[in-house]
Amino acid sequence: MSNIDLVIEERAADIGNFMVGRLLPFRQKRAVGPFVFIDHMGPTTLKDHENFDIPPHPHIGLSTLTYLFEGAIMHRDSMGYEVEIQPGAVNWMTAGKGVVHSERTPEYLRNSDKSLHGLQIWVALPKALESSEPSFSHVEAKDIPHWQQDGVSMKLIAGEAFGRKSPVPVHSQLYFLEIKSTKTATLSIGEHLFGESALYILEGYIKSDGHTYEPKHILIAKESSLCEFEIGANSTVYIFGGQPFEEERFIHWNFVSSDKILIEKARNDWSEQKFPKVPGETDFVPLPEAKK
Repeated sequence: MSNIDLVIEERAADIGNFMVGRLLPFRQKRAVGPFVFIDHMGPTTLKDHENFDIPPHPHIGLSTLTYLFEGAIMHRDSMGYEVEIQPGAVNWMTAGKGVVHSERTPEYLRNSDKSLHGLQIWVALPKALESSEPSFSHVEAKDIPHWQQDGVSMKLIAGEAFGRKSPVPVHSQLYFLEIKSTKTATLSIGEHLFGESALYILEGYIKSDGHTYEPKHILIAKESSLCEFEIGANSTVYIFGGQPFEEERFIHWNFVSSDKILIEKARNDWSEQKFPKVPGETDFVPLPEAKK
């Protein structure tokens, strides 16, 4: 019996001046554990007159996880942090009751050709922390746990699994793993996972229960404890998930909460420009109209 419950394909989405592949949320699967949103950015090449520019925008009730494969992004936020994100590093920003940040091509790259490729992820906060003070953490690539196992390279980007713990300061029980293989290998890793689990194929392929799955797909598992598959040569996959929350999470624009009243308050506060400002930024993104 197949352990694949659902297959989600990337859908094109416009985030302003940049197209992405939207993976979560999906109409048949709104979240995997605490993971409520995933965008695949790129791969793309930007010309010397093109830049990645996401102006200051607000968040509540979530942590953002930015993970790059190629390129660089300058993160600036209303807490005063200004950090360049490089491939393999983890940018982890917890919005809590409210934060504003911008994401842009670094100044030294703005007049040259450049590439960009990565994942932008939102992780919902436990109900008790949805209105907490915002915080920020940046973990360099060298500090992310990585090891060889069963002939593949593994990296624990966030959370806990395989008896290891990432230094990224997560707020709930979760895991976000990278698996790279230079040769075909069969992996049985269900005993190391828990809660809900999904697998994203970045490059190459995997085989499971006689079926072959290729890039730009998320495979949702029926049971995380039954996670077993064949990974192809020169393939990279990401496995993520964890314990789901008891309460439903609502998403409107950049706001996530278990309470629609908090989302409506955030809408009003942003419209009235009551959110904190990002130092050095003057752009303002209007609130999108609420869906009828």
